[in-house]
Amino acid sequence: MPHYAPQSELETHTVSNQPKAFGDVDLFASDKALKGAVEKAGGGMHAAKLSEFGKRCGAFETQDWSRQAQENLPKLKSFDRFGHRLDEVEFHPAYHNLMSLGLDSGLSASAWNEGEAGHVLHGAMMILMNQADAGVTCPMSMTYACVPALQSTPEIADAWVPRVQASSYDPNFLPADRKTGVTIGMAMTEKQGGSDVRANTTRAVPDGQGAYILTGHKWFCSAPMSDAFLTLAYTDEGLTCFLVPRWKPDGTRNGIHVMRLKDKMGDKSNASSEIEYHGAWAERLGEEGRGVRTIIDMVQHTRYDCILGSTGGIRAALVQALWHTSQRRAFQKALIDQPAMRAVLADLVIESEAATAIAMRVGASLDRMATDEQEAAFMRLATPLAKYWVCKRQPGFVYEALECHGGAGYVEEGPMPRLYRQSPLNAIWEGSGNVIALDVLRALSREPDSLEAMQAELKKPLGRHHAYDAHVGRLADYLTPGNLHEGTARGFARDAALALQGAALHEMAPDFVFEAFCAQRLASDRNGLLYGDVSPDVDQGRLIERAIPAV
Repeated sequence: MPHYAPQSELETHTVSNQPKAFGDVDLFASDKALKGAVEKAGGGMHAAKLSEFGKRCGAFETQDWSRQAQENLPKLKSFDRFGHRLDEVEFHPAYHNLMSLGLDSGLSASAWNEGEAGHVLHGAMMILMNQADAGVTCPMSMTYACVPALQSTPEIADAWVPRVQASSYDPNFLPADRKTGVTIGMAMTEKQGGSDVRANTTRAVPDGQGAYILTGHKWFCSAPMSDAFLTLAYTDEGLTCFLVPRWKPDGTRNGIHVMRLKDKMGDKSNASSEIEYHGAWAERLGEEGRGVRTIIDMVQHTRYDCILGSTGGIRAALVQALWHTSQRRAFQKALIDQPAMRAVLADLVIESEAATAIAMRVGASLDRMATDEQEAAFMRLATPLAKYWVCKRQPGFVYEALECHGGAGYVEEGPMPRLYRQSPLNAIWEGSGNVIALDVLRALSREPDSLEAMQAELKKPLGRHHAYDAHVGRLADYLTPGNLHEGTARGFARDAALALQGAALHEMAPDFVFEAFCAQRLASDRNGLLYGDVSPDVDQGRLIERAIPAV
């Protein structure tokens, strides 16, 4: 779609010293960090597909879809005009265009359809899609992540996994067997428990025909127009996982009542809701009483998507900062050439590079885990660590990128306010900071092979940079008996994630990027509290040149 220039010659003044609109750009080919990391992670064969998808995500038309979907919020239709219960959510056409862009391109299915580097392909697509619109990636993520849980029960997997793998977005509200493709949601938490799902009160009783009937509430159900939901409910044997479709086998609507839509600070294009099960028909997934065990593999994959979502949001904010400062002039220089601004931008580039590298490294471990036990062990610990740190870094990063615009960054007509409101989401979704840090402790105690796999990973760059070596040495101090406990869990998660980012950059990025990260994030004299306080060992020019998108 052509992007025509607006009028710049006005009666009172000439509009000048303003950056051109950013768009119609290949978000993959112009991101050297992502392109290189995909190659190093074994996904080079997907470059052409990712470039085509990157062009579509970076198009002006897609930007306009995102704007419309964010401004025209989802609407709950509880009843029709005759009083019949509907429990449907109505979306703006732009939302459906975005959903079609992602799902028809294989974002949710590629990890399971591609024989080689499928999770890396999915990861790169998720990073790109989050730059197009982050809200619609929530249902795409859950649809991708549901497959391991579905596979716990073969007869359910036989019916539902092919629908997930169809790479087709079908917005019609129909029984799943009448659609070209499906989306899958989750409904886990309740008002009284939140992350403590064992405090749930939803009950499931056998219907005498092999299925169950659910009664209870769920305080958070994202994407309520999904075709089915993975949910937790208590049976006599304990907390159990269930698949609850929107339609019952007899073709009638299931007893899932959408009570209200959430009024959220961000993520506006996505509908999130509170629901109640009023005698909802459900099928059991996995063993009775082992619901958390059944759902945990899905959670690992959605946590991977949290890393990817924040990585995409970080890259989107960085691109906006680089684009603006490269074209806006002040005091006879482009902003990007002002020493103070240049230092801030270089520091932001380091953060974005580190997020991209660790995201793709986790993706590679997901691809390799079926045939490599060490990679499987590495994935189990690296995923929550990367989720903890990358997602926590996003809000401060986006704020700093916003400040690069000055007052223009604070105006709703630009992209930065939306990116800023979106930025805390992934740090909260699938476990906030304390939950993740405690999960890391549990992984270390219950699965010592995961620690061994992480330590083997961290050994690879030893001897390449003194700051990296020293940081890994300090990390080992946590493992002294008595040093690692709930009070120090967050510190360990931070330091372990930083070490893993360093190792990932050593594997996936040029040496000058790895060295800049070590000097800026790992050296003992850098506290990391202030973007732009840059070590003299950092090659600012090369970092910025590598990161700035060429259009």
